Amino acid sequence: MAERTGGCLCGAVRYGLASEPFDCGWCHCRTCQLYGGAPALPFASVPEGDFAWRKGEDMVRWIDSSSFGRRAFCSRCGTPLQVRVVHQPETVDFPIVTLDDPEASPPEFHIFWGSKRGWFNPGDDLPRHEKFRPDTRGLEGTDPPDDSSLSGGGGG
Repeated sequence: MAERTGGCLCGAVRYGLASEPFDCGWCHCRTCQLYGGAPALPFASVPEGDFAWRKGEDMVRWIDSSSFGRRAFCSRCGTPLQVRVVHQPETVDFPIVTLDDPEASPPEFHIFWGSKRGWFNPGDDLPRHEKFRPDTRGLEGTDPPDDSSLSGGGGG
């Protein structure tokens, strides 16, 4: 596979992926809504060692967005760039739309459907899960470690 690349709106930050993204889906949790400024965030995962900052890593800032996750963004333009969660330390999640070719990694499911905005009605027939998928790596069930992702993060 040729390296996939992506980056932020202003071009200050660029990244590369050494493997194909997997677990591509839509997240409707409140934290993703606030992070992405949209009713849902399309995301995908790669193994932690397969995500590399190629330009502007010094422009990347992090925020603790819940008690179990951190999120990265470009400090110049605000583009969301990465999510890391404690229950999946071996992977990195990132917004699909930041890829140079987002069409190559279409979402395959919805999570946190129970937090979906009432006026947002995706017209797809993808599987919908009230919280996490039943087979989410690192979790014992479908519930998040706490409700901080449902209330806007912060874990507090």
